[in-house]
Amino acid sequence: MKEKRIKPDQSIESSLCSDILPIALSIQHLAQKAKQQYESEVEVVIRDQSRDCKRIEHLLDNMLDFCFDEGMLALYKKLCRYYFPIAPDATVSYIKAYREMWDTEQVGSGE
Repeated sequence: MKEKRIKPDQSIESSLCSDILPIALSIQHLAQKAKQQYESEVEVVIRDQSRDCKRIEHLLDNMLDFCFDEGMLALYKKLCRYYFPIAPDATVSYIKAYREMWDTEQVGSGE
């Protein structure tokens, strides 16, 4: 791998930002595409009043990876709300999984 040289008038921070920005934009674009795809699948599950736990949990498992995106998080919550009356224990585990992976607020930390 070729080592990147920093220009004399460029700080390390700005060099890192210019390297990271395209990656961050790609991840954001991927999350938007994922939301579009999962949105239609979630709507079908809800419209058809599906009780297929495997299907719903498969969706939740895959959606969790994109819950850094506000749109995907809203969709994840919508599916969790739908799933709760069907399988409350499983839904609670998906809520906990989200909190462990993405929630930055510390409950009871006084902050």
